Amino acid sequence: MAVHAVRALYKTLWVGAAPVVPPVRCSSSKVITDDVVRSIQSIVGEKNTSLTESVLYQHSHDESYNRGHLPDIVVWPQSVDQVSHIAKLCSKHRIPMVPFGTGTGLEGGVVGKQRGHVAINLTSMDEITRYHRNDLDVSVQPGVTRLALNNFLKGDGLHFPIDPGADASLCGMCATSASGTNAVQYGTMKENTMNLEVVLADGTVMHTAGRHRRTRKSAAGYNLTNLFVGSEGTLGLITEATLRIYGIPEKLVSAVCCFDDVRSAVDCVTDVMQSGIQMSRIEFVDDQSIECVNRYSKLDLRVAQTLFLEFQGSESSVSSDIETVEGIVKYHSGSEFQYADTMEERNKLWKARHDLWFAVLARKPGCRGYSTDVCVPMSCLPDMITSSKQDLDDTGMIYSIVGHVGDGNFHCTLVFDGEDEESIRNVVDFSSRLVRRALAVGGTCTGEHGVGLGKRKFLAEEFGESSLKLMAQLKQTLDPHNLMNPGKVIPTDYMEDIK
Repeated sequence: MAVHAVRALYKTLWVGAAPVVPPVRCSSSKVITDDVVRSIQSIVGEKNTSLTESVLYQHSHDESYNRGHLPDIVVWPQSVDQVSHIAKLCSKHRIPMVPFGTGTGLEGGVVGKQRGHVAINLTSMDEITRYHRNDLDVSVQPGVTRLALNNFLKGDGLHFPIDPGADASLCGMCATSASGTNAVQYGTMKENTMNLEVVLADGTVMHTAGRHRRTRKSAAGYNLTNLFVGSEGTLGLITEATLRIYGIPEKLVSAVCCFDDVRSAVDCVTDVMQSGIQMSRIEFVDDQSIECVNRYSKLDLRVAQTLFLEFQGSESSVSSDIETVEGIVKYHSGSEFQYADTMEERNKLWKARHDLWFAVLARKPGCRGYSTDVCVPMSCLPDMITSSKQDLDDTGMIYSIVGHVGDGNFHCTLVFDGEDEESIRNVVDFSSRLVRRALAVGGTCTGEHGVGLGKRKFLAEEFGESSLKLMAQLKQTLDPHNLMNPGKVIPTDYMEDIK
């Protein structure tokens, strides 16, 4: 393939629906002056900065295949005051700021689109700042991860249930409006975030619900908390999140059942949800995924369209719920339940589900993976998954489909050869077709991965011109010089139009 053709293809991938640019190291071509570097170091201390290329490279990408420019400097602030002073300095010198947490994002949310930016790694701020056991809320800094918080809470019989799979930063989960396998029971980060401390582009520190406010509901003022949840660092830097926490259920039972076809499995889920039973988790895992999981996680599940289910509650309520759901499964010609009711068995089952990414990649060592998600109304889910499987079968690619089908969200993971033009184009084209099928039935381009770089082009189609212009105006108001994670979420032309 000619060099000019490769460059043209990569340019297409960069701005298209599913950027899968190979991980090429970009030179930093330093823009930030030595005086500014020294000013940053005077704020946080030289030991809390790095100019080393390997560290800069580490902070130039996430788990996606989006690639951009290396930051000129990485900085680890130790407090909200230091974050505020860094933002003031960057605002004064018009230096872009890109927040960085654990780097587990899937849509290029931490990739620097402009040369001369500062990567602000917030993981050194790792305190649980306030904990109110009786009120079931907790406040955490950006360096606190989901597993760290749950280790802290478990001694009191409590937990934070939102589980995206990765051990992500909780403030990063707020920034992307993350969710996961148990969103059907507990909702997403939007429903579980009570207040945020945010540093704006000019260094102003604000609290979205008022300083130290932590009520379960409020009818006062605009809902600023949900403005920043899902904003992906484009409006401000989240330096503290106040979250809802929950009691660990008395009884947890996981089960697996199989179906001969996709429609039967997903129709079964619809009937379960309409029955009024509050499932803890209800996941669709297609036959391709089961084959990968069996090989990778050493399981012996039947290779078929499969549901992973989890029931929670009291001993009596769980038994009653299982009996009801077994009847619904039988009505849809599903198999008998295979149970996992000990903690060890449950953990093995759900770990296998969370390790599916690695299981799929193991099918073809040396190749790359791309994961994308959409969300649609539940009644549209059977046709969406069926048509997506047929589409992927026609491409000949190795793939898997899993879904948080209790809320209409599903993921497609594709394995492709990053050196082969046709393979890359198949990924890009499929992703575009998938999103447009979802939008055509009233769905969204992403249920939980976020927009980042990968799905900006679909926002006008999803929200309409007037809504997207309002989003751009909001960003312009809060970030007039477009310094906060520029180039993400809002398409560049919309930002240029309102200048």
